[in-house]
Amino acid sequence: MRYRPYGNTGREISLIGFGGMRFPRPEKIDESAEVVLHAYHRGVNYFDTAPGYCGDHSEEIIGAAVREMKPGTYSVSTKSGREDGGELRRQLETSLKRIGVERIDFFHIWCIVTPDEWPRRVRGGAVAAALKAKEEGLIGHVVVSAHLAGDELTRLLDEGPFEGVTLGYNAINFPYRQEALFEAGRRGLGVVTMNPLGGGLIPKNAERFDFIRSAADASVVAAALRFNLSHSAVTCALVGFSNTRQVDEAVDAVENFRPHDSEHIAALREKIIAEFNDLCTGCRYCLPCPAGVDIPRLMEAYDFATLNGGDPKHIRDRLHWQWDLTPAAAADCTQCGLCEQRCTQHLPIRQRLARIAALDE
Repeated sequence: MRYRPYGNTGREISLIGFGGMRFPRPEKIDESAEVVLHAYHRGVNYFDTAPGYCGDHSEEIIGAAVREMKPGTYSVSTKSGREDGGELRRQLETSLKRIGVERIDFFHIWCIVTPDEWPRRVRGGAVAAALKAKEEGLIGHVVVSAHLAGDELTRLLDEGPFEGVTLGYNAINFPYRQEALFEAGRRGLGVVTMNPLGGGLIPKNAERFDFIRSAADASVVAAALRFNLSHSAVTCALVGFSNTRQVDEAVDAVENFRPHDSEHIAALREKIIAEFNDLCTGCRYCLPCPAGVDIPRLMEAYDFATLNGGDPKHIRDRLHWQWDLTPAAAADCTQCGLCEQRCTQHLPIRQRLARIAALDE
């Protein structure tokens, strides 16, 4: 396993991080912890979890695993999406007990999806509570998890006291997310990329995404991880593992890591824009919606279903598990068409929202 510095924190973390949100039987704590320990023995030293993951068992699973690890050889990351400072503090204390550690190494102000969410975390006292906990030694580094475009992330990083950022970045969405990554890198922050395999879309549609492979890549998974880590700003690619086979595939993929050259990246960009222009890229230019519809999340679920054969069940599942939404979230669309006027891809957004809303009937 190879390691990179996490920004200017003085800590080094593995190129592959363990994402604790995809355990198939999370109620089996010890069984699930064995997968985590397998990753640790393969050199993974960054373990990411959160309240609510896997039926609210993920922190317990990570805790069961780290109790078997040598102190000082691993880093734990968890999160809070609370706006109220007192609620964040209580959630932090619960996480510490569940994981069984005295300090959370990387504590995220969790899931900043729209620019207005950050001021609410400040006003509610969540940011102050996290910084106070850091002063007390309960948190090592305050970081942020964001789903913002490049200019929005720039403003967030201008205002926030962050030492690192976790953001979505992969071979599907990189033409539209790259500026956010550049911005974090320019500031010397640690950067952990989530969804490097496109939330599972890339391996599940390996044949369709085979074009991202080069001759040196054993599989489309290896290619996707190599692509992600070829960006010098990326510290670690976070993968949600379900079993030891997946761990081995990811770790093996970076054993003899060499970054892609610029020509390969440029060719991928052209191919992605040409081949996947019917998929929403999440650029967020469609917002704000006058009716308050969360268009990017709904469109992402539509994409997910499209890449998985078009079964509407995938829309429901994706909305529920990824975004905690139901198809009814699309029903507030007034068909005004403002989103389509702004869409750089000229997608039939209103038609797709109507199809999603109909699933709730």
